[in-house]
Amino acid sequence: MIPFDPTILALFVVLGSFAGFLAGLLGIGGGIILVPLFLWAFALAGFDESIIVHAAFATSLAIIVPTALSSTLGHRRRGNVDWRQVFRLCLGGLAGSIIGASVAAGLSGIWLKTLFGTMQIVVAAHMLRRPRYLPPERTEPVPSRHLVLVGLAGGTFSAFFGVGGGVVAVPLMIIVLQMPIHLAIGNSSALIVVSAFFGALSYTVHGWNHPDLAPFSLGYVNVLVAFLVAPFAMLNARLGVRVAARLHHDKLSKIFALVLILVGLRMIVRAFN
Repeated sequence: MIPFDPTILALFVVLGSFAGFLAGLLGIGGGIILVPLFLWAFALAGFDESIIVHAAFATSLAIIVPTALSSTLGHRRRGNVDWRQVFRLCLGGLAGSIIGASVAAGLSGIWLKTLFGTMQIVVAAHMLRRPRYLPPERTEPVPSRHLVLVGLAGGTFSAFFGVGGGVVAVPLMIIVLQMPIHLAIGNSSALIVVSAFFGALSYTVHGWNHPDLAPFSLGYVNVLVAFLVAPFAMLNARLGVRVAARLHHDKLSKIFALVLILVGLRMIVRAFN
């Protein structure tokens, strides 16, 4: 393992800025961008091959926590967070994040790369054929058990793949729970804070005694990279949101979806080479 040098540290700053900008520009979670970038950058930085994938997932989750918290506070100011619903969502999310991270920690890097690449392709396909209609909104209260189950699904997905989980949680809240879209997005942001935090914590515990960890690591979470990337990702996400207002969002989303498909296919192929 080679130590971090200024060039490598600068690279992480650039990657974090790029991921944050794309996340804001396209309205997607930064994890789906950060994880592939970390897989490449961690190898370049000299991380041991046996922990690269787990470190990429875990460090991505650690960065998502403050980003999602910032989003949640913004949505709360606009009245788009229902704390009663969030509490029940987070009960399921907490359990799901522990389950997802525990399962992922026990899988090999080859399997995780393959599954992540497959997930990218599925998400990209969803972006390409996003439905143009929304179901009618629910008028009666959402049953608590339904909120817990949606939180469980979102938390498991988030922790397993090292991403925010909104790509699963938001559609479930809109289609299954029939929430208004703005409330679903706000509640999802709050759920992501809990899922990402406990997912990162689980990766920390599972990787604590691994003999090949990189410097500045707490378990599989690389604290130095997380502290470097998070503020630049958050800052550039705001810039991406501003730029998005001036561009044709649908075309950008389709271009990015095609890029995701190529990256996902490449990740699957390289996992077995």
